Amino acid sequence: MHTARSLEGRAAVVTGSDRGIGRVIATYLAREGCRVAINHVGAPDHAGEAVRELTGLGVDAFAVKADVRHAADVTAMMDAAAARFGRLDILVNNAAVQTEGAFLDVTEDDWDTVIDTNLKGPFLCTQAAARHMITAGGGSIVNIGSGCNYVPFPTLVAYTASKGGIEMLTKVASLSLAPHQIRVNCVAPGAILIERTRHELPDYAGQFARITPMGRVGLPEDVADAVLFLATDAARFITGQTIGVDGGLFTQPPNP
Repeated sequence: MHTARSLEGRAAVVTGSDRGIGRVIATYLAREGCRVAINHVGAPDHAGEAVRELTGLGVDAFAVKADVRHAADVTAMMDAAAARFGRLDILVNNAAVQTEGAFLDVTEDDWDTVIDTNLKGPFLCTQAAARHMITAGGGSIVNIGSGCNYVPFPTLVAYTASKGGIEMLTKVASLSLAPHQIRVNCVAPGAILIERTRHELPDYAGQFARITPMGRVGLPEDVADAVLFLATDAARFITGQTIGVDGGLFTQPPNP
């Protein structure tokens, strides 16, 4: 017996989805019947692989190069997705970068690159996507936050500021867009094992498992499950919220 997929016939843009968590999110949406625009900023090979994977799941997918820091790129991307799919229902603001360094060592270029990508980008994408969603009668926008939504990381200065901003961008956009039946929520991952974090610490999974109340490190699939929930009608009355996907890591108080 065929079971209807929860996002059958809907269409999404997932920024920074040529690899990593964004690609897993795109795959989860596609498994539920959603057509997906794979956004990349300069990795056509990875984006092509992602598109082939999604089309193999029986949905339409295409790659679109766009730098979320630039309004013209963003508008062109959303217009292309809406033209290809005939509608736009879901946006996942996943694209992000980070730089490391002490507060007094952060350069203006570092600050601008991170803030423009991680905060200005979601603003531009939300604005452009919402215009198409209004035509479609509503939609769901999911911002990808971080543990930096909750606590500052002293060597991730601009990144922490950008993710704190995402928290408030989520809330203000949710209030502005609710009359149009567009929901805006945030998923804030904790310690997630991906290619980048594997290289940050020799035993990333083991070290974070020891300090995470649920006793393990997070996986991209944990994040994708939360995003999928917020994208579906199961979350139809949820907006302006942040869901921590961190196994309790950022809920616990510091203990000596």
